[in-house]
Amino acid sequence: MQMTIQSVLRILLEKAYISRRQYRVLQSEHFKNIDALKELLLGEKVLDPPDWREIEPLLQSGRDDHDSPVPGTEESDPPESRNPRMHEIQQTAMRVASSDTTVLLLGESGVGKSRLARLMHLASHRRSGPLITVACGSIPETLLESELFGVEKGAYTGASSSRPGRFQRAHGGTIFLDEIGELGPPLQVKLLRVLQERKVEPLGSSEEVEVDIRLIAATNRNLEADVRAGRFREDLYYRLNVVPLTLPPLRERPEDILPLVDFFLEQFSRKNGQRYRLEYENPQNPIAEILSAYTWPGNIRELENCLERLTVLSPDGSIQSAHLPPRIRGQVQRAPVPIRENPAVREQPIVNDEESRDSTEFPTMREMERRHILEALHNSRGNVRQAARLLDIHRNTLTRKLDDFDIDAGQFKRRRENSRA
Repeated sequence: MQMTIQSVLRILLEKAYISRRQYRVLQSEHFKNIDALKELLLGEKVLDPPDWREIEPLLQSGRDDHDSPVPGTEESDPPESRNPRMHEIQQTAMRVASSDTTVLLLGESGVGKSRLARLMHLASHRRSGPLITVACGSIPETLLESELFGVEKGAYTGASSSRPGRFQRAHGGTIFLDEIGELGPPLQVKLLRVLQERKVEPLGSSEEVEVDIRLIAATNRNLEADVRAGRFREDLYYRLNVVPLTLPPLRERPEDILPLVDFFLEQFSRKNGQRYRLEYENPQNPIAEILSAYTWPGNIRELENCLERLTVLSPDGSIQSAHLPPRIRGQVQRAPVPIRENPAVREQPIVNDEESRDSTEFPTMREMERRHILEALHNSRGNVRQAARLLDIHRNTLTRKLDDFDIDAGQFKRRRENSRA
């Protein structure tokens, strides 16, 4: 029996070759066949050739028992924000969703820009059309032009057939350009032309193709500063900045933490067939207090990944503070947030006894990010690809961060080899 694209994607997810977010993005694409999927995964470095060789026996076996949706991968609507600022942003997003106005989502990584873009698409008149997501920073620049605008047969060595770009695939729907600040100058020029004329010119073609799309873009960069520094075109910035929405980081809306905890636990409950619960009134297990107090430098994405870890370590469904990573348990609670307005919960500092210090100073955001990266490299034994998956970021992004923090991933491999000696 010939396996379907859905079957292959489910195998990749179950074997942890792709994340749930990548699974959802790939589901929205339209692949002619499995070879087209393979070309994309290898071309964008989502998989290495050895990875694909490992799963090929499963694909060649002809088993097609993976057509049902993956539990927990269906997108559910997150709870409405209790934070006045975020609530107003959500309301504005829904008001402009019905139009074709270009929207620029701003904010730190992990604040929920992709999820908001999806909700805007579903609330628009284009909801029956495709939602095509492009992570601009995750695709090598040499491949990004053909990926966005398409390629004609013979345009370059290896282009054995014509292939539509993401803009053409998004015809009649929405295209979401994530990490748009990572686009280089040549692609900025081509994107500006597309926005002005609503036409794309595939690589190697002299003919333009009309596209009917709605554009939503997102970035965690300061585009105004990039414009002043000459890194981003001013005219493109004004084309994108029609309706700018800046999503606040999770640390600035602590009242949203526990509703999001309940939301994600419900998703994991459906996925794993196990009911997970948070004990809000157990002084011996101050899990809710700790989650509310932590500053979440990775924002909602970090919270979701943390809760996934907790569910894996909680076979009986009771989420325990002892299973939290040390970096979270060890952080002192500065300004406690009332937990469900329960007077039984005392507002006292939470400190990890093993790591308690005389100093009450908090690490900077940069220090926290560095710790996360080091922990991921330790757990992956220096494997950068696996560490990137643990952090839920692309390997190219992690490589840049390793250079930025001057971290040598090889030292973790050498430690492992030395321990064997």
